[in-house]
Parts: sequence; C-alpha cells; structure tokens
Amino acid sequence: MLDEIVTRDARPLAVARDVNERQVGVCRHFTLLHVAMLRTQGIPARARCGFGAYFEAGKYLDHWVTEYWNEERKCWVLFDSQIDDRQRELFGIGFDAADVPRDQFLVAGDAWSLCRAGSRDPCAFGILDMHGLWFIAGNLVRDICALNNREMLPWDVWGAMRMQDSELDLAFFDRLAIVSREPDAHVDELKALDRDERVRVPRAVFNAVLDCVQDL
Repeated sequence: MLDEIVTRDARPLAVARDVNERQVGVCRHFTLLHVAMLRTQGIPARARCGFGAYFEAGKYLDHWVTEYWNEERKCWVLFDSQIDDRQRELFGIGFDAADVPRDQFLVAGDAWSLCRAGSRDPCAFGILDMHGLWFIAGNLVRDICALNNREMLPWDVWGAMRMQDSELDLAFFDRLAIVSREPDAHVDELKALDRDERVRVPRAVFNAVLDCVQDL
C-alpha cells in the first residue's frame, strides 16, 4: 500500500494528497499501518478488533483501532487513526480520536461479555445486514489473533467462527472474551490460543467477500 502511494506521488507521506489520489483502505488497513509506524518509533502498539459506537446512533459497528502504550499515563490507550476532520464532522464525534473512550470502542471481548450478561443487544453489533452474537464471536477470534500479531482481514473466516448463534461454543467464547478483555493478565493463555486450531490462523481461510478459499 505504501508503494502504491509513493508511486502515484513521491512526496513524503506526511503531505496530504488530494482525495482522488489517496490510497483506498478500510479501518483494518489504517490500524495496521499506524501500529507499524508506532512500533518503528519504539512505542508498544497492537491492533484491536471490536465495535465502534460513534458511527450510527444505537449501533456498534464492526471496526478496528490501535491500542498503544502511553508511558506517561502507564496505560493502554485507544487511537482511531481512520478519523479525519471530515469524518469527525459527518459522525458528530466529540472526543479526541487519539484517546477513544472505552465506552465508545468496545474490544470484541467486552462486546461479547456485555451481550452475554444481557446489558447489550447482540443485534446492535455488526455491519450492513450482518448482526448478532455470531458476528461478535468472529471479531473475538480476530482480536485474539491480532493480539498474537496476526491481523487478519475483516472478511477472513476460519476456525471457531460460525454464521449462526446456535452453532457457537458459548463456553469457549466466554473464555476468549476474558483473554481479549485483559490480554496482559493472560499472556500464557494468549500464546496457547495461537496453537489452538479453533483460533490459530490456518494455511487457508475463507474469503467472505470473494466467496472462496484463499491460501495465505
């Protein structure tokens, strides 16, 4: 993606391009590039998969953001690198996108736990015409993999992911949610999940956009 940007315009990346000269991407692309930039500068950072509450009233939409370590505050902070002035105006975002409140972006584990406890409606979580506990479960697997440095595409499907709530192993996802919510407190379990065939990224995944299996 960076190669394509500089091929069209060789100026430094910090120089804003005209709209029709910009590289197209989704939230996962913004996040992955931002995480790479922060790590290059020696700042601990990781991609988080979950749901944003700031795009549509009453909905939690499928989204990715950066989580970076703020040394001064001694805590992890959420940063939405996708939000620009136009989106801030369009969606009426009043908070600092460099410090997203935890109730405005729910990591997948928080979303799952809130829905399982009955304090949120699973049908409010998803995107387009896809909503429900099964969708949250898919993002939960993606979030665990991202914490293990495997940041997959939002439409990649594998392992324990399912298309219906009735097919989910609820107890297994309850456990994944705990790890997703507090990854630093479950480092060993997080590493073990990278070897679990229900979670670990296989050699091929189903691409739900192209409707086919793709080798990685």
